[in-house]
Amino acid sequence: MKKIAIILSGCGNRDGSELQETLSLLLAIDRRGWQYQCFAPKGEFTPVSYISNNELRNRRDIFEESARIARGNILPLASYNESDYDALALPGGMGAARNLSTYAFDGTDMEVLPLVASAILATHRAGKPVAAMCIAPIVLANVLGHEGVELTFGGDCAAADHATEMGAVVVPCLPEQAHADTAHKVITTPAYMSATNISQIFDGAQALVDKLAEML
Repeated sequence: MKKIAIILSGCGNRDGSELQETLSLLLAIDRRGWQYQCFAPKGEFTPVSYISNNELRNRRDIFEESARIARGNILPLASYNESDYDALALPGGMGAARNLSTYAFDGTDMEVLPLVASAILATHRAGKPVAAMCIAPIVLANVLGHEGVELTFGGDCAAADHATEMGAVVVPCLPEQAHADTAHKVITTPAYMSATNISQIFDGAQALVDKLAEML
């Protein structure tokens, strides 16, 4: 049985992991008959109102918020060991750009949280697949772009341009599909970068897991 590690970034698309993307990914993994384990870094972030879209005053913890999605079954990212898992995956949501990295604030001058970068690099160097959805491929562009890794954001967009500047090769992809860079063992799907409904999100997550199965 394959075991997939999932890095979460909070709870909700505006300031954490996108719920529909995350749950579609977990469901696709489960339907394959595999296991998954959710991880998240610890640390405070500034939440965003889902009514006004403005930042809120109260700070929250990434790990605590991520635990809501995982129903409490979550481990600190500091405890991640690539040897215990067959692959690593990052769902989308603005948490990838705000909490796992500084992309939302710094663009191509972004920094990736050291624990996140370490987990990606350790998995990649072990020859194991790394997958990402929606905006999360920008994190892979920053960490692995120097290798010319292939990624998708669906179509033309600012994130695609920025990923290209960081050395990644950006390819077009429909939201119901996933792109596999077999040379670098990286799989990405556009999700809500181009999707317009939840059915496309699930189809994209299923396509991602299907391509992951081909690599394992």
